Amino acid sequence: MSVSRTLLPGLALLLGLGLAARLLGAVFPLNHLVAAILLGVVVGNIVGIPDLTRAGVGTHKLWLKTGIVLTGASVALDRVIAAGPRVLLLVGGVVATTILLVEGLARLAFRIDGETGSLLAAGSGVCGVSAVVAVAESIDADEAAVAYAATTILLFDALTLVAYPAVGTALGLPDRTFGIWAGLTMFSTGPVTAAGFAISETAGEWAVLVKLTRNAAIGIVAVAYAVLYARDRGPSPGSDRGTLARLWVPFPKFVVGFVAVVAIANLSLLGADDVDSLANAADWLFLLAFVGLGLEINLSELRATGYRPVLVVLVALLAVSTAALTVVRATF
Repeated sequence: MSVSRTLLPGLALLLGLGLAARLLGAVFPLNHLVAAILLGVVVGNIVGIPDLTRAGVGTHKLWLKTGIVLTGASVALDRVIAAGPRVLLLVGGVVATTILLVEGLARLAFRIDGETGSLLAAGSGVCGVSAVVAVAESIDADEAAVAYAATTILLFDALTLVAYPAVGTALGLPDRTFGIWAGLTMFSTGPVTAAGFAISETAGEWAVLVKLTRNAAIGIVAVAYAVLYARDRGPSPGSDRGTLARLWVPFPKFVVGFVAVVAIANLSLLGADDVDSLANAADWLFLLAFVGLGLEINLSELRATGYRPVLVVLVALLAVSTAALTVVRATF
């Protein structure tokens, strides 16, 4: 069977649920991207993902990354440059504060083992499950610790996807403020993108921009953890690789594409119609991506997560998100 025929049933499922989500968004006061995730969760946990569709559903991460790359065409570089130093300082502060706070809470207050605490810190501080996996590889973490941390992060991805737009609306946050806040403090790229665009296009663009800036720290964080754990364990496999190589391996490569599209659009190489077409294409790709994201959320696994990792991340998230929102509102 050809690759296209193998992927087709899953792609058809993503598209069918995506169209249903658009219909729901047109009938009810619900953003169609949020509806796509909710439909995915319902279908995935009641019906499950048929084996025939699994390969196609698994492409949802590719559609998310491609959609993010295309949103670069809508980013006004003059606004980014004006906010650049402040955004970089905020990203650096939030990443460092979150990692240190989660590490401290995990080790000192809740007595969670070092590996699990470090994976929770990376996932909360940088880019969700992607950071958990990257740091797990860099420190050769136990599989149980990886599963525990990843499940906890996924739980908060689901919770913050609903909570952030609700809080933003209740507080009447300006679109840019909400986008920067979500990009700084939510965990995974998919939920950040969904939450941002659920508020507005401007909020979505800022959320993606700030989140990608934060994601770029994963290489540094993974190498830092590798060095820290190597002191206790001795040299690990692959430790003889150059620093640049070790930074590049966990680095999210699609960020390069996003930056390239931003540059092309801001050099006036794209017309207004081209930008609109790319934005529309990105919206459809996000629709497919978020259906797939919802399909892969396993509620039974989330319920099985122990309470200590959840409390650690909850306390850290409340503290960092509150402080970050205060700073963002004062700064922007």
